Amino acid sequence: QVQLVESGGGLVQAGGSLRLSCAASGRTFSSYAMGWFRQAPGKSREFVAAISWSGSSTYYADSVKGRFAISRPNARNTVYLQMNSLKPEDTAIYYCAARYGGPTIPENMYNDWGQGTQVTVSS
Repeated sequence: QVQLVESGGGLVQAGGSLRLSCAASGRTFSSYAMGWFRQAPGKSREFVAAISWSGSSTYYADSVKGRFAISRPNARNTVYLQMNSLKPEDTAIYYCAARYGGPTIPENMYNDWGQGTQVTVSS
């Protein structure tokens, strides 16, 4: 059974940093792209970042470009989201997701999802 487990969320002041982790298990993810999505209170879930199975290709939402960095060291089953210069509008539940094939933006293209980790940025 595939399992994605996020960690690293918490409360941080505006301008601060957090690093989220997503540990995948249950199968070999060597051909799977991984993505991060988030859902703020009262809003729909939105794309944040995605990375190819090799880690060579990355994609970001415009709202986080230049502040967030997705990585996947050694194409392993753990994906990180380094979040810098955090803003109150980054407050959301952050979800990790996986899909077979290349990274993409639409969330309905991802088959496996974690339970999410809360990120709260205070002003």
